[in-house]
Formats: sequence, structure tokens, C-alpha cells
Amino acid sequence: MNHARKLTVLLFALAAIGGLAACGSSDRGTNTGTGTGEGPGGGKPVTIVVKNGEPVGGVQDLEYSAGEQVRFTVDSDLADEVHVHGYDLMKDVPAGGSVSFSFPAEIEGIFEVELEAHKEQIAELRVNP
Repeated sequence: MNHARKLTVLLFALAAIGGLAACGSSDRGTNTGTGTGEGPGGGKPVTIVVKNGEPVGGVQDLEYSAGEQVRFTVDSDLADEVHVHGYDLMKDVPAGGSVSFSFPAEIEGIFEVELEAHKEQIAELRVNP
């Protein structure tokens, strides 16, 4: 391979790495799973509070490693179906009520948690290898 071609390949590789790093950035807080059955970060289990059809504090970031137990609760002031995309888990939450999820993080990737009828994202679930 000639010098110019090597330089081109190197530049493309660096650009790709930089692009991947930028994709991972977010201005939202990140919660990291612990595998202990507690919420991300080892603290209290995560509760996503929904008021007027929107998540209080914005879309919540839930981050776990593959094999950990994903656990979170949704408290909502309106009735809807909470849908964990990718895992295809759905539960109804009544107005003024709550619904809890607990499942193993078996599928790696980034998944939307949504109030289905309102088409409102309330959390982003990230499962790392």
C-alpha cells in the first residue's frame, strides 16, 4: 500500500472513531446498573415520574451491562401503556398509579421506553456488552 493510501485509510479510521465517540455523548444524566437488583448506580431503584404526559426532569438514561437485572418504575398522572422497545415489553399504567419492570438485560443496544398512546419517550435504556 502506498503512503497516500495508508494516510487516507488512517484518516477515515480516525474520523470513524471520533464519530462513534460523539454519538455516545448526551446532556442527560446517566445511571449505571450494578447487577445487585438495585437501581442504576447502586442507589435506590429508578422511578420515572410522568406529569402531563412528559417525564419530569426529561428523558431518563438507564444504563446496564449485559446480564444485569433492569429494574425501574413509572409513576404517571395519566393512563397509558409503557412500552420497552427492543424487548417488546408492555404494561398498562393507570392514571395516578405506577407500574414496575424487572427483566434481565439480555439484548445489547439502545432502546426507547415510551408512553405508547402519547408517543412520548420517557427513558432510554442502554445495555452494554
